[in-house]
Amino acid sequence: MQSKDPTYNLKVVVRETGVKPDTLRAWERRYGLPNPQRTPGGHRLYSQHDIEMIKWLIDRQEEGLRINRAVDLWRSLEESGQDPLDAMSSAVQVAQPGSLEILSGATLDEMRERWIAACMEFDERSAENILAQAFASYPQETVVLELLRKGVSEIGKRWFTNKNTIQQEHFASALAMRRLNALLAAAPAPTRKQKILIGCPSGENHEFSPLLVALLLRYRGWPVIYLGINVPISQLDRTITSSRPDLVIFTAQQLQTAANLYEVARFLAAENLALAYGGLVFNQNPQLRARIPGYFLGESIDQVVQSVESIFSRPVELPVVEPISNAYQEALAEYRDKQPSVEVYLWERFQGNGMKANHLEIANQFLRHDIEAGLILGDLNLLNSEMNWVQNLLLHHDIPAALLPHYMTLYQQALEQTMDERGRIIIDWFNELTKEAI
Repeated sequence: MQSKDPTYNLKVVVRETGVKPDTLRAWERRYGLPNPQRTPGGHRLYSQHDIEMIKWLIDRQEEGLRINRAVDLWRSLEESGQDPLDAMSSAVQVAQPGSLEILSGATLDEMRERWIAACMEFDERSAENILAQAFASYPQETVVLELLRKGVSEIGKRWFTNKNTIQQEHFASALAMRRLNALLAAAPAPTRKQKILIGCPSGENHEFSPLLVALLLRYRGWPVIYLGINVPISQLDRTITSSRPDLVIFTAQQLQTAANLYEVARFLAAENLALAYGGLVFNQNPQLRARIPGYFLGESIDQVVQSVESIFSRPVELPVVEPISNAYQEALAEYRDKQPSVEVYLWERFQGNGMKANHLEIANQFLRHDIEAGLILGDLNLLNSEMNWVQNLLLHHDIPAALLPHYMTLYQQALEQTMDERGRIIIDWFNELTKEAI
């Protein structure tokens, strides 16, 4: 590590680096690099670290980067927790299999594939170097959308099709989230007046999308208050009172959290506040949008900014949502009341039938959450497209596929044995579901 003690005057730095004094002063004024200290008389004093930084910037220029991009690369490496002097010296060594060469001239598609490969190998250093060079070569928003967003999405698809592990997916997501948080913290100050509150409903733990939305809106000048994941509705009242937002944006990726989003929408309507929303589950199941009293932001993250612009510039009436019928409300109360009896019925009949206790607990949890979500939203048919997704999730938890039909049949029997006429909606829907599966 080079010393950061201010020791050398400008004359020494010019002799050591070959950079003219006017150029050094221009870099300092425009980019804040280097940032020498001053003597009481106002003369600049540079450290050895400053001298090495200047040499580093010159090297990047010789490799083809403009000075502003070289400065961006330096700062990107620092934001990722690395010393650029160490990071780039290791990056240019190609002898080791995991090391990374300078990606001069590489397209974003090529960088994205290399970033994914580094994440699959849990190679944090290479993954961060790729990101740093991407941000130095392309506009920040382009890198975020074309490399991070598509990279995280591709890794998620590979996990869902059993092509990589959940640990690899979590590793890549953590790196991407760390970068988005750093970019959000460094985003320019807001220039617009309308304040936007962004988060996820209770139970929703997928954070990449809402954080990306927060970043894109900050880039467009909106003041954004980012609440994060798993926001309980019980604490939303206090947050709204203190922040006074003009718009609330929540995202949901699963049916059960879409049901929680419905509760958020009802709460905000009572507070005379508009909700805008989006998420994977609304793309997979478009009819679900008719159950949420709010503005749908679109099927792609690229549509979000335009949708928000429209909400503020050309506001339209919020969709009218039919109230949940009394039959569904009674069925929900009955299901919640009889759920312990349903699970006891299943426990007794699955003992010795090949399904492990933890498998049964996981299956019960997924199905319980989805049935409750369908009842809260007033339409159990919303679950029909969800069942394939649930089945894949169960397979990811190592529940043997051969046991699932038997489990569904026993669940149907449990409902018929334990529930009264208030639960007839659930029983009839489940009967149709199992018929189609046979």
